[in-house]
This record gives sequence, structure tokens and C-alpha cells, in this order.
Amino acid sequence: MPVRLATLMSVALVAFAANSILTRAAFTSTSIDPVSFTAIRLVSGAIMLWLIVRAQPTLPEGRGSWGSALALFVYAIGFSFAYISLTAATGALLLFGAVQVTMVSWYLAAGARLTSRQWIGFALALAGLIWLLSPGLSAPSPIPAALMIVAGFAWGVYTLRASGSGDPTRVTASNFLLASLPALVLAVAFSPGAVVDIPGALLAAASGALASGLGYAVWYAALKLIRTSTAAVAQLSVPVITAIAGIGLLAEPLTLRLVFAGIVVLGGIALVVVKPKS
Repeated sequence: MPVRLATLMSVALVAFAANSILTRAAFTSTSIDPVSFTAIRLVSGAIMLWLIVRAQPTLPEGRGSWGSALALFVYAIGFSFAYISLTAATGALLLFGAVQVTMVSWYLAAGARLTSRQWIGFALALAGLIWLLSPGLSAPSPIPAALMIVAGFAWGVYTLRASGSGDPTRVTASNFLLASLPALVLAVAFSPGAVVDIPGALLAAASGALASGLGYAVWYAALKLIRTSTAAVAQLSVPVITAIAGIGLLAEPLTLRLVFAGIVVLGGIALVVVKPKS
């Protein structure tokens, strides 16, 4: 793999994992509320992406839509509320699993056919998520887990809607701008109970501008150099990176349930997205 491609992919994957770490850190070490965090994150992401687009005037045309923007907003607000109590690793695994299940379900509904190998993988991924959520001492709280699954569903919808709609960086910049509007409206509506401190605002801005805005721009640059199947496999590393960072930076525990459920979910997804060599 060329050095430039390896660098782009590494930066993007670390940025995606950093979203979980920064959000979880905000709700464990600062006083910021999830509504304010979401608004700052989306506005910061919109500003960063606008700057990136302005710096590249030769980019092809691309425009977002309200449907995609609302899906992005639902993802962001669900993501924030879920991380009030979920660990970074658990949240990342639930999000990633829900995104993949949503997308595969859509393809099936649209008439796509899975091989027996892919069906086994799909069933394993679902079983892993069910196992992770099943009652027990180490099971995540049901409401935050449900919110993260909703966030994953929304991100899956956003990804499906974004396919083939123009230059991805311009489209994402437009969608972040549109998604900022309902986020700001919600923030104003809940302003009497809002709590925003400087550390929390900085973490939200970093999540939006760096982990989201810059991360997506770098990822789209990498996608031009690799096949979609390779990109899908590379994304399997995001929950793993998140878990390692959560343990090292946030001192989060790593339960056996999470480890084994993660192996089943990611292994199942790998069976779906990895094409066997002919």
C-alpha cells in the first residue's frame, strides 16, 4: 500500500474512532449537556468542511438535501445522548453494527442476493448485537443502547442516500450546514437548562471540526485510491481502535461479553463485505 494512501486511511480511521472518545470524554469529565454538544459539533463540522471546500475550488459539484441532513442530525443527537452512559467501545460497536445491518437490510429489500457465506455473516452480526444487549451484569443500559442503535440506523440511511449524489466532500459540507439548523433550534429550545463549559465546548468543537469534518474529507480522499470492499474492511478497525483508546485514555473496563460480542459482530460483517479470492 502506498505511503500516501496508508497515511490517509490511518488518519481517517483514527478520526472516526476519536468521535467516540471525544464525546465520551465530554460527558465524563465536563458539564456540557448533549444538546449543546451536538449543536457545537455540527456547526464546527460545517465550518471545517466549508473551509476545505473553499480551499479546493476545482472540486466537482455536489449538494446536500434535507433528507440526508435530517438523518445526519438524528445520528448526531442520538450519538450524544447515548454516550452519557455507554462506554466508548460499547457505543462504537453498537453504532457500527447497526449501520451495517441497516445497509444490508436495505440492499436485501431492494432485491440484492446474498451468498450463503454472506447470510452466515449477517446472522452472526445480528447474533453478536443481540448477545451484547441481552440481560446480564455487563449489559449496556437499554435506553442509551437503543439511542445508539437509532444513531446507527440514521447513519446507515445517510450513507445510502449519499451514494452517487455528487462530490462527497461538497455534499457532506452542505449536509452538515443543513443539519446545524435543527441542532441550533433544539439548542435554543433547551437553552434554559443548557450547561456549556469551556472544556466541553472544546471537545465538541474537536469532534465536529477534526474527527468529523476533517476526518470525512480525508476519508473521501482515500476512497478515490482504493476499492469500496477494501474501505469496508478497513472500517472494521474503528471499533477496535475505539476500544483500545477507551481503555488507555478513559480508563474504561473491557468486559468478556464486549470482547466476544465484538469478535462475533466484526467477524460476521467481515464475512459479508470481504469477497473471497477466485
